[in-house]
Amino acid sequence: MRRQTPTSGINSAGSSRALRLDPLSLPLSFHAQDARADGGMRQVELHREHVVLRRAVLGMRMAVNVRVSDFLGVAVRGIDDAQMLVLVHRDPSLSIPLGTSSDADEIAAAWQMWSEIFQLPQLTEPAPAEAGPRRRRRNAIRARRPKFLVRRRAGFRLNAASIHRGEREIIARD
Repeated sequence: MRRQTPTSGINSAGSSRALRLDPLSLPLSFHAQDARADGGMRQVELHREHVVLRRAVLGMRMAVNVRVSDFLGVAVRGIDDAQMLVLVHRDPSLSIPLGTSSDADEIAAAWQMWSEIFQLPQLTEPAPAEAGPRRRRRNAIRARRPKFLVRRRAGFRLNAASIHRGEREIIARD
């Protein structure tokens, strides 16, 4: 594996250059904007099989490792007078920008290439966050005893103990 520099795979960002990642030079490491992270930036490591997102939130550093197969696809989003390629995840905070350009042909070629490399579908619009079926909550107290036993009332005994009233009790002592 070759040595990575902080800007490996990214064309230099100048006043006239937009962010463009090269899909043929994976793995890549770059910084992307993150509104919820400290400093508004996160570090992204992009590999063929997985993505690692590193950021700090309220002073707590974290690294999120996500498989590429967990992403929904590669989408094109329109921003002002340009278009942006995004690796779209069900959770919008895990979506990753792949490139920005105002040239439609360049975006179309990059869109096709990213889609083939990650083996993900090309999305025309960012997919809405699909909420799956709600999972049942796990409650420690509820798991202790089945529900029907909690509702159950005390019944009567079929063989009641025999009680002898008014008789003397004989107790044998040694």
